[in-house]
Amino acid sequence: MTADGSAAVAARIAIPRDFNAASDLIDRNLAAGRDDKLAFVDDRTSLTYAQLAERVDRAAGALRRLGVQPEQRIVLCMLDTVDFPVAFLGAIKAGIVPVPVNTLLTAGDYEFMLRDSRAKALIVADALYEKIAPALATQPALEHVIVAGAAPAGRLSFATLQADAPAKTRAAATTCDDICFWLYSSGSTGAPKGAMHLHSHLTLTAELYAKPVLGIRESDVVYSAAKLFFAYGLGNALTFPMAVGATSVLLAERPTPVSVVRMLREKKPTIFYGVPTLYAALLASADLPKRGELALRRCVSAGEALPEDIGKRWTERLGVEILDGIGSTEMLHIFLSNRPGEVRYGTTGVPVPGYDIRLVDDEGKPVKDGEIGELQVAGPTSAAGYWNNRGKSRETFLGAWTRSGDKYMRDAQGYYTYGGRTDDMLKVSGMYVSPFEVEAALMSHAEVLEAAVIGRADEQQLIKPKAYVVLKPGYNGSPALAETLQAHVKARLAPYKYPRWIEFVGDLPKTATGKIQRFKLRERDRN
Repeated sequence: MTADGSAAVAARIAIPRDFNAASDLIDRNLAAGRDDKLAFVDDRTSLTYAQLAERVDRAAGALRRLGVQPEQRIVLCMLDTVDFPVAFLGAIKAGIVPVPVNTLLTAGDYEFMLRDSRAKALIVADALYEKIAPALATQPALEHVIVAGAAPAGRLSFATLQADAPAKTRAAATTCDDICFWLYSSGSTGAPKGAMHLHSHLTLTAELYAKPVLGIRESDVVYSAAKLFFAYGLGNALTFPMAVGATSVLLAERPTPVSVVRMLREKKPTIFYGVPTLYAALLASADLPKRGELALRRCVSAGEALPEDIGKRWTERLGVEILDGIGSTEMLHIFLSNRPGEVRYGTTGVPVPGYDIRLVDDEGKPVKDGEIGELQVAGPTSAAGYWNNRGKSRETFLGAWTRSGDKYMRDAQGYYTYGGRTDDMLKVSGMYVSPFEVEAALMSHAEVLEAAVIGRADEQQLIKPKAYVVLKPGYNGSPALAETLQAHVKARLAPYKYPRWIEFVGDLPKTATGKIQRFKLRERDRN
């Protein structure tokens, strides 16, 4: 199948020209008589599909009353509660472009995203308000700060705005090719990039992956440990269940083994989405139930490659396969996946129908089976480009093809096996970490002269950052200093980015022009 084959498969999915993604996801459930069916359940409350429809209409109307116009952006810094789908779908129904952002970032990250997106409004969870507040004072485009939960003095209440808005709101006259929402994607260098997705993309991910590959159905209860602000979590816990009328259970707190096991026991999900780091942690937990004690029928992994041993041990323990797959912010969701009953642990499976995969060498020429090449994907959910970043858009989006940034190998049976990143980016707990960002944080310490960060596999064969550090003259490395540097990084970056190991060295390998040769450090680490 060629790239044209993807278009042929997508063409069989009837998406009209006049199309609003929020209306589509809501109206299909009301038309199917699911008014009283639970749509979302969080730690404190729940919404039926009828209640969700009204809340979305009220949110859309409230944003319009504030003067936020179609195609303008609104940043969502929100926890996984029922407020997230209300805000996300409400903005889309009004023709406004929601931009969900990672809740684990710093005020500096939020300052950039608010400024870069030129957001007219921000909806932020009350628990996150103090974190984002320092970024708000210098935003020239930001007109409204709306707080979900207890609003501080002088800030708008999301609940009050909805209560005062009309119960019915007409959907904006959008098309399937209009920009629907953005998701920020990190790069190996520079600032995050706003990947722009269309109204058709949400439905297409459900029709191409969730229904035929995952096999999601109306009777399912789903729980995604990956949060809604991720492309992975957005499909898992919002698009996919709404596409079939299933129920999504949400957890606002961090997904630790204790909290996840509680969700699996109490909420009885039939589909669970995780990342390899979490599966490894769950397997190491004494609280993990045994085979037959849970309601699970499907488990999914993405975000980073799933080690073969973890997959096998999970299936032995619980009797349920993990469908390992790969997606990206740029492609919105999984485009390469294992299939139920056909899982081959250690591989990422085969292409999802509707997506084409090619592996190319450094010159862009196809590689043979058994050889490593850069994975490129063609499919109907590819982002329209990066906002206000023509250079990166031209590097990533090559006509019908999108560069994944990953190295893969295909075997004779058509299964794909992960071979690493094409750049120096790391995937830690399913989230990208830029070595340059960690290095900069380390070098902001008074005793550090230089630093280089690489990925190292831990005892579970999951990648974590390791730092090689050169100290300034007069300072000596010690375990105590290593701990100090780790705390230094944690105080400046999201905690998951800190180096798990620090090795003090006299110098770093460099090219003639002074660039650090990280591949030599990786070779050293393996030897």
